[in-house]
This record gives sequence, C-alpha cells and structure tokens, in this order.
Amino acid sequence: MATETTQPSPPTDWQELVARKRLECQEKIPREWTLSEDILKSVPKHLLEYDLPRRSGLLSDLELDVTENYTATELLVKLASGQVSSLVVTTAFSKRAAIAQQVTSCLTETFFPEALDRARFLDDYLQREGKPIGPLHGLPISIKDSFCVDGVQSTVGYVTCLNNVPATKNSALVTMLLELGAVLYVKTNIPQTMMTGDSENNIFGRTLNPHNTSLTAGGSSGGEGALVAFRGSILGVGTDIAGSIRIPSLCCGVYGLKPTTSRVPFGGQFSGAMEGLPGLIPSAGPLGHSLTDLRLFMETVVGTGNAWKYDHTAAAVSWDKTAGVGSERNGSLTIGVLSEDKHFPLHPPVKRALDRAVEALTNVGHRIVRIENHTNEDLSVAYASRLAFQYFTYGPHVDFIGPSGEPLVASVAKFASPMFTGPWPVEQEQDPLHKVNELHTALGKVSNAWRREWVEKRLDVILAPGSQGTAVGFDTYGWPPYTVMWNLLDYPACIVPFGKASKELDPEEMKTGDDVQPDYHPEEVDGAPCAIQIITPRFQDEKCLAAAELIERAIRA
Repeated sequence: MATETTQPSPPTDWQELVARKRLECQEKIPREWTLSEDILKSVPKHLLEYDLPRRSGLLSDLELDVTENYTATELLVKLASGQVSSLVVTTAFSKRAAIAQQVTSCLTETFFPEALDRARFLDDYLQREGKPIGPLHGLPISIKDSFCVDGVQSTVGYVTCLNNVPATKNSALVTMLLELGAVLYVKTNIPQTMMTGDSENNIFGRTLNPHNTSLTAGGSSGGEGALVAFRGSILGVGTDIAGSIRIPSLCCGVYGLKPTTSRVPFGGQFSGAMEGLPGLIPSAGPLGHSLTDLRLFMETVVGTGNAWKYDHTAAAVSWDKTAGVGSERNGSLTIGVLSEDKHFPLHPPVKRALDRAVEALTNVGHRIVRIENHTNEDLSVAYASRLAFQYFTYGPHVDFIGPSGEPLVASVAKFASPMFTGPWPVEQEQDPLHKVNELHTALGKVSNAWRREWVEKRLDVILAPGSQGTAVGFDTYGWPPYTVMWNLLDYPACIVPFGKASKELDPEEMKTGDDVQPDYHPEEVDGAPCAIQIITPRFQDEKCLAAAELIERAIRA
C-alpha cells in the first residue's frame, strides 16, 4: 500500500497546512463518487431515514444489496465460495464510505485504489487456488486513524503531525488482518487528543452522527461509529481507554466490544501519548452490526493464541469457542445491575431502556441482583471515575498542539473531569513514585472489592448503562463515568443497541446545572439510539459475548 512518502515542506501557518491536507483528501475521492451540490443541499439531518446511498444513484442494485442486507459473517461465506467477488464488495463499501465522508466527515485517510488492487489479487487467488487466502478473505475492514498503514499518514488529528512522513510499516493488527485476508480501505476520524466524547479536530473537522447530524457521534472512535452506522463499513476497529469504542457505539446505534487489554494486538499505533507509564492501558476491539460479527472478529484475531507473534504486548491466550455462561443453571444468568450514581444521574430514555431490559430478563427467568454501590466507595462509579482521572493527569505529557499554533477544539478546551464528585483518591502534591504506588494501592482495593462482589453474589455478568444519556448535542458529552470504570478494572465490556429516545415517552427536560455532564433535552435527542452495557471480569471476553447474546435474545423477545 505504499504511496508517496516525501515529507512536505511545512508552511508557517497551521491553517494553510490544513487546507493542503483537506484538498489532498478531497482529491482522493473519485469524481464519479462525489455528490452534487444539489444533493448535498437537500440532505436532511436524519441521514439514515433519508437513505442517501440509494437516492444518490451512485451504487448499483447489487452494491446496495451487498452493503445493506448481510452481516460480515454472512458476506464472508459468499466471498469464500465465490458467489460474490471481493472487487464488487470492496467497490460497494468504498463508494458508500465516500458518500458517508461527504455528509458526516467520518474519514481521515482513504486508499481506494490500493484496496481495489488488493481485492483483484484476492479474487485471482481464489480462482487460481480454489480456496480463500484466509478466514477474512476479501472482507473490507475500516480502521481508526491511530493504526499505521504502510504509505499512509497517521496524524490522529494533530496539525503538527501533518509534517510527518507517511508510515513506513504497518501496525501489528494491520499486518495480521491482511494476512487473514482482509481488505483495508479507509482510516476513520477521531477527536483532537483522542480524549473526548466528540470526534472533532482542526484537520478533518467534526464527525456527525448519521442518525441525527446535530448530535455527537461520540469519541474517540467516532469516525468508526458513524461509518459503521451508515453501513459504509461492515466491520470496523477502534481503540478504547475510557469508552472510545463503546461511546461511539451507543451514540451511533451499533455494537461494540472493549476487550481485555492485550487480547487484540495493539502495538505499532501512533497516538501521540507517552508510553510505558503506569496507568490505564488502551485496548483495540471491533464495532459492527451484530454480536455475531463481534464474535467473528475476536475468534479470528485472537484465534489459537498467535497474536503474540505479531505484537510483543499481546497475550498468548487463545479464543475459547466452547465458552458459555450460566450453564450451571440451565442457561439462566445471575445478572448484577449497576445502580445509578447520584453524581451521574441517568437521562430518562437510558433509565427506561435499562428498566425494560431488566423486566424482560426477569420474565424469562434470569436472576437479577442489584449492586448497591452508594455505601461502599470502592464500588462507587464516582470514586472509580476520580481514580481513573488521576491516572490520566499524573506524569509528563507530550505537547502536540502548541508547536503548530492550532487552537483547542471546544470539547477539549472544556477539560471535563469528575472531580466535582469528591477529593483526589491520592494526595496530588507528592513524590511521583510514591504517588504511583498509592494509586496502585487504591486500584487494588477497588479491584478486590469488585472481585468480592462477583464471588459473593455469584454473578455471571453485570448489566449497566453505557452512559448517562444517548448521543447528545455537540461538545456536551462530558466525563464518561459508566465506561471508564471498566477500563480502570480492565474488564471486557460490550454495547448492545436497545430502544430509542422518545420525546413522547420522556417529555420532561433534565438539567445538571454544569458543563461537566450533559442535560437532557427531549426534542434534541428524540429518536436517538439507546443501549445497554454488558460486563464480565478480566479475560472473560468469551463469556461477555455469550452473555450478551443471551441477554439480547431475551430483550428482543
């Protein structure tokens, strides 16, 4: 996938540098795939209801069918048998991604010609050898901008990084996906710093939510969430250190899994962050259209435990296809339901979705146990949020913003934090090594408290909200308490879309009175997707997805 690697001469003005990059990105979209000005002017904010790909006339009936009517699992069967070619599938998703980009700004880099060449190679291989090249043969997969692809830039939204030459080698997961037979065709948008719930930066702009373009698509894997929701991708890969897979998933109404760290190869990415410091560790994981496709990704990538051969940080732990959950009670689960934290009150649509899920699960015989965390600080959502935040704020940080002169985007400038909920878990002003040790001790207490809760109540799984709200207005998402706590514990966590916000069912506004957390505005979020979050302990990723499948079956019924 090598492209021009000459380093551009850096202009003195950051805006000129951005203008150059935007023109370069625009010119990489084939002219025959661009939307006319008349079409762009007529597009309403509810893109998915408007069905723009069909109205645009840019996709054939076959291309519409390929992108709309199959899961990744189903499409792979057709690709492996030759019922449909990789060239057709890659062209279809490339076109749809190009359309999505023009109305949601969900992409950073595109490499469509290289992807189409790759698809032709895979089709020729299948015809010549009579077998697919790997379990992901011919399937287009989108990846977050932080993943490196040989010959393609990784800027993660920092203007100063536009002066960097394109990557000269692939991230570990990129190499693995290619060897498994996948086709890579786009990289997706992220927020400046990759640490907010709004995917906006000064280079590629703001990613819009295709359900409602006046709402956030989430972050930091917001481009993935929007692209998958638009069906410009059938399977995408994001990263998550505080909710960055799960937040876009719940905002955009798709499925997402944050695995246990080190199960999916993470090495070789460019994030702009300092590595090697004690603290929360990010993980890579899938976003898709079904739990079956999340399982497909994990079974294929984790596989027989060979991920360590691509990445020294990856665990040599195979995926257990036989793992189930709740089998001792004839398939019924003991489900711990996380209580609402008083500091982070749930918006009415989220509370309604969670209550509906609990009722449905009770009706089919699953055992519900309420996790009362108000009196035990070590189980507290607010305390876990403060502890996670303190990990984020200690130690030196690389400044990628100051050198270019670019301004902070609004969501970064707000610097949302959970510190209104209580004191620092550990004394701030002290020797760094002592501080790290005390943070480690505090985390140990939290981890042990959750272990006891799990064992004493014989929990199979925890059911929780993914956020206080649904997708909300721009730059109001705030601090992510209901996701970051599971990063702190390194528990796998899965988002399952369930229900929608309704101004008729939940008509009363709800105000928090601050900029740290979003208010609830019924008119603003009407029709936005709701979701539930499903969590299991470390390295029980197989059980997390198995439980999610049982839970989804119950709540859909």
